Amino acid sequence: MSETKVPWVLECSACAYDAPGATLATVCPKCGQPLLVTYDRLPRITSERPGYGTSRFLKKRTDMWRYAAFLPLLASEHPVSLGEGMTPLIESPKLAKAVGVAQLWVKDEGLNPTGSFKARGMSAAVTRAKAHKVPGLVVPTAGNAGAALAAYAAAAGIPARVYAPETTPRGILATIRALGAELHTVPGHIGDAGKAARAFAADHGWFDVSTLREPYRIEGKKTLGLEIAEQLDWSFPDVIVYPTGGGTGLIGMWKAFAELRDMNWVPRGTKPPRMITAQAAGCAPIVRAFAAGAKQAEPWQDPVTIAAGLRVPGPLGDRLILKALRNSKGDAAAVSDLEISLATLELSHSTGIDAAPEGGCALAVCRKLVKEKRITPKARVVVFNTGSGAGYRD
Repeated sequence: MSETKVPWVLECSACAYDAPGATLATVCPKCGQPLLVTYDRLPRITSERPGYGTSRFLKKRTDMWRYAAFLPLLASEHPVSLGEGMTPLIESPKLAKAVGVAQLWVKDEGLNPTGSFKARGMSAAVTRAKAHKVPGLVVPTAGNAGAALAAYAAAAGIPARVYAPETTPRGILATIRALGAELHTVPGHIGDAGKAARAFAADHGWFDVSTLREPYRIEGKKTLGLEIAEQLDWSFPDVIVYPTGGGTGLIGMWKAFAELRDMNWVPRGTKPPRMITAQAAGCAPIVRAFAAGAKQAEPWQDPVTIAAGLRVPGPLGDRLILKALRNSKGDAAAVSDLEISLATLELSHSTGIDAAPEGGCALAVCRKLVKEKRITPKARVVVFNTGSGAGYRD
């Protein structure tokens, strides 16, 4: 990058290391943990009226870059964008009644480019990678991240290579190929794909945009929280149920809610949502660690679930996920593949949303926690559908 002043710094999430924002960064060189973006200045609202004055800081755009004031973008730059974000928050009285809560909304991320929430993170990551003139981009994927990287790398004119488990849904693999990325399938799970991706990146000098191995995918996912707040008239729901694989979306939202409160974009005293992790019983490292009171999650052996995006046995962001759950007085639960399948159909039949199994998992966990009185019937709940069901069909 040029010597232009970059108005953010990179800080380690675990130790005292920091680096200038202009650094092409991966993980912390001292402890190997994720780096997070901290801004020199964010837009502060001085009015006591909720939402009053926010409009002057919002771009006249219909994508996530509407929130450029909260994102890693220089005034002279144009984001690599395909229209990601600003997805609907759909209220469903039918599902609220069926689950047993006061209000329930579904945040439908399947309407993003390439059909998933991964578009947000890749838009931010590829924007910064392009600014650094990287020779190529590589990522391991359970499916959706690979499709998103293929799309945004094509838009940026940067070569891309994707490593995916052989069990990745064929529809998603076809999308990756169609968008021009070089696709390599590997035996095993996403951890095995990650090893292959890191080896290629080290040997060829390409940049690895794996989950939390660079600091900007979180910033793109952060817009999930910014959007929910705006869509609810600058307020927060009581509960967010989030299907958690790598966990960048949950970590990013928790960061967004803190920034909105610090900058007075929501009324003083507003409580942040309870963050709830939803996982599959066949791969639930965060649920197990949360129940044990652990600060880190032990890798899950032999992960098996129909929800490919949740088949992440050892998420790098485990510490940050667990910290967000505990700081928000949140929770974590897992459900069987049968429960996921039934809830996916229920979500689609009740709302018209083409839900992915990950969305079904979130709905099933919501029902489970209401039944177990871990979510109150008075709660206002947002359930995430993180992708389109189309990618799971041959």
